[in-house]
Amino acid sequence: MKATKIIFAIVTLGISFYFALRITNFIFEKKNYSKNETAKPDLKILKDGDMIFQTSQSSQCEAVRIATNSKFSHCGIIYIINGEKFVYEAVQPVKLTKFEDWITHGENNDYVVKRLKNASTILSVSTLKKMKDYGNQLMNKNYDLYFEWSDNKIYCSELLWKIYKNGAGIELCPLEKLKNFNLKNKTVEAILKERYGNNVPLEEDVVSPSQIVDSKIVETIIDTY
Repeated sequence: MKATKIIFAIVTLGISFYFALRITNFIFEKKNYSKNETAKPDLKILKDGDMIFQTSQSSQCEAVRIATNSKFSHCGIIYIINGEKFVYEAVQPVKLTKFEDWITHGENNDYVVKRLKNASTILSVSTLKKMKDYGNQLMNKNYDLYFEWSDNKIYCSELLWKIYKNGAGIELCPLEKLKNFNLKNKTVEAILKERYGNNVPLEEDVVSPSQIVDSKIVETIIDTY
């Protein structure tokens, strides 16, 4: 009789454990399913001229995030060519990158897409052509490690800002002086020392990804963070 009770208790415990495990797996799978669903936005809503931002991973990008007090360190502009989505970006060199490849370069594949608030009115077919024509002049330019405000070399947010300015006559945000960023952090100081030595161009006009993200004239279209 005692042995029977022990066996019954073991069987009951085993059944309870089994169902507890099934419930745990169900909850876990449901969470993963939900995460995967939210991580796959409808890319059909993307348009020519949309701006895309991500958290890239490198010592320079870390310094950019710290200096600008933002999680964003890289950006580009979306081009749709023959139905295929690309990101025109300033890396080494300035180039077109397939959208699917571009997002894999960011931390956790996360990104944010912004759009001019009145894009449907301002970004006409002819205006978008002017933007692309201007942008094409910068194709294959070397990446600007020194963040100089010239067209000799180009960095990511500079490319985006100048395409809008020179192609559509729109300033996405005011330019900022380098000296006004957070330059006292050790990581930032190390990058500045490496690039400029003791001659940091504090009065140089610059534009950062975070300035464009926070612009009052843009709105969020997609945010996977």
